[in-house]
Amino acid sequence: MSQPDERDRRIQELEERLARLSEASLRINESLDFDRVLQEVVDSARALTASRYGAITVRRETGRLSDLIVSGLSSEEHQGLLDMPQGPAFFEYLSGLGEPLRVSDVDSHMSALNMPIFLPPVRATSLLVAPIRHQGVGVGTIYLAHDHDDRQYTREDEETLVMFASQAAMVIANARRHQKEQRTRADLETLVDTSPVGVVVLDAVTGSAKSFNREARRIVDSLRNPDQTPEDLLDVMTFQRADGREVSLREFPMAELLSTGETVRAEEIAFGVPDGRRVTVLLNATPIRSDEGAIESVVVTLQDMADVEELERLRAEFLAMVSHELRGPLTSIKGSAATVLDSSAELDPAVVRQFFRIIGDQADHMHDLVSDLLDVARIETGELAVSPEPAEITVMVDRARSAFLGAGGTNRLSIDIAPDLPLVAADRRRIVQVLGNLLSNAARHSPESSVIRVTAVRDGVHVAVSVVNEGQGIPAESLP
Repeated sequence: MSQPDERDRRIQELEERLARLSEASLRINESLDFDRVLQEVVDSARALTASRYGAITVRRETGRLSDLIVSGLSSEEHQGLLDMPQGPAFFEYLSGLGEPLRVSDVDSHMSALNMPIFLPPVRATSLLVAPIRHQGVGVGTIYLAHDHDDRQYTREDEETLVMFASQAAMVIANARRHQKEQRTRADLETLVDTSPVGVVVLDAVTGSAKSFNREARRIVDSLRNPDQTPEDLLDVMTFQRADGREVSLREFPMAELLSTGETVRAEEIAFGVPDGRRVTVLLNATPIRSDEGAIESVVVTLQDMADVEELERLRAEFLAMVSHELRGPLTSIKGSAATVLDSSAELDPAVVRQFFRIIGDQADHMHDLVSDLLDVARIETGELAVSPEPAEITVMVDRARSAFLGAGGTNRLSIDIAPDLPLVAADRRRIVQVLGNLLSNAARHSPESSVIRVTAVRDGVHVAVSVVNEGQGIPAESLP
């Protein structure tokens, strides 16, 4: 063959090789899915070099090798490669190479390195390995193998694989970056969706909701009819701002309201619909602007105030109850003191002592009420001190009975305590206090002429005490 013909042949081979490289580069750039990219890389590397088998590993962020992704192997052969005793050490050695490696006899090469004989589940006669490096950092390794003695890798094969590995490095780095971004996005979406605060992203141009989380959906659904779309709901919804202004979304479309670019911070706003249903929320709204300054979207957070309103209602009821409970003994104390001090005639000493006894008893009652309030606070903060010691149920029940009758209890008490009950480990004062509260509640919610029954029986290693009245009882949904 003449020299020009040889040159033309080499040019043609080079052009064909570059064309194959270009096609392979296009294939591996078709996706950003990390696993798919790795599979495309090893498939393309195997096709470029006409190899029988191919494999690829990449370095995880922890520095350890990833699972082996293969090409040209059946699932059984792949599993056999993973189960190979020499496999981890063999691939760890090859993945640590900083330069490409072309081996014509694998067994001789392993022996020269004083490494165990390589016994893969498939025949591998020659080997070609190329590191994948991105910006000077190793990100993975491509492994190729022939299965016949007459097939050997050439220097052109090595050059082709090295050029392809440099292109694959950038693609793998982009796919890994995309994977991290997807994971971060998924984590953020999960965090937002499970947040106890409603989050809505509104399109500032159309006024429609681009996204809303689970809590925001729950708040909206509490106002929406089953057959009503969110868009239909917006047409009939009104909201009242903290300053009393009421805005109808029918008169002022959402897009018009959003275009003002107003930032709202912790404003209590009531949303309402024509049938009278209302939801009060603590609202924050922040406009998101483009680089040119135009408002693109608005992020709104909604905190349902129903729980806060319920707590406020319970607080008001509690204060009313405490005021009522304290007013009774205060009235008795005030009345007794006024009678003694303002009497125009000298009172009989026995009568005076009776008034003082009333004052003392009612003062003790107020002290007990205040102690109960302090105990409630201690229970809520987990600071209630309890000092259990051996005690008799009979004695504690009798003390609770005496306290109940001494405080003006009018119901008849029927006490049935089983004989031979063992001592129990209990804080005497607290148990007497609990039994007294149960007796008071039973009397408050039953007719005055009814009987309150107290029983104590053995229940395994425990003693069960019950207080039963003849009232309406507690609804099942209110029981803990």
